[in-house]
Amino acid sequence: MLKIHLKNLPISMMYRKRLPLQIFKRYNNNSNSSSGSSWKILRLNHIAIASKAIEESSILYRDKFQMITSDKHAQPDHGVNTMFVDCGNTKIELLDPIANCKSPIENFLDKNPTGGIHHLCFEVDDLEAACNDLRQRGLRLLSERPKIGAHGKPVIFCHPKDCSGVLIELEQA
Repeated sequence: MLKIHLKNLPISMMYRKRLPLQIFKRYNNNSNSSSGSSWKILRLNHIAIASKAIEESSILYRDKFQMITSDKHAQPDHGVNTMFVDCGNTKIELLDPIANCKSPIENFLDKNPTGGIHHLCFEVDDLEAACNDLRQRGLRLLSERPKIGAHGKPVIFCHPKDCSGVLIELEQA
């Protein structure tokens, strides 16, 4: 007979319950904010994946995983083409550079020739308040003002060096 000693099991195997929500406190509400800002992150909007050709990348999601994909749309202000994959509770944004257009995706693909995760996008309830508050907290934003993003809403990007190496996009809900 096989005996398993609980003290040797990882905690995740010992406790199969989810952690209570109150363990995950929000630190950007009025009571905890040194700047008095009241903006909030509402949800993960999408995970962006860069590739050299999103039509080819979409085959994985559409044909293999049987997920719904959008049409390809050019975003000339950002120098990219976008296509979205519906994941139910969030989306995947596939990105590739627009030919003959200055694109930050080209630099990313130079460093990562096979592509990969490019950024995370969070919806916020007040983008202007978020920008002001984050600047006061010393976080650099990659532009002075938000631009219109792929969903037709204002977006701004936070510097990855200030976000543990992750490029973060904030989008007005």
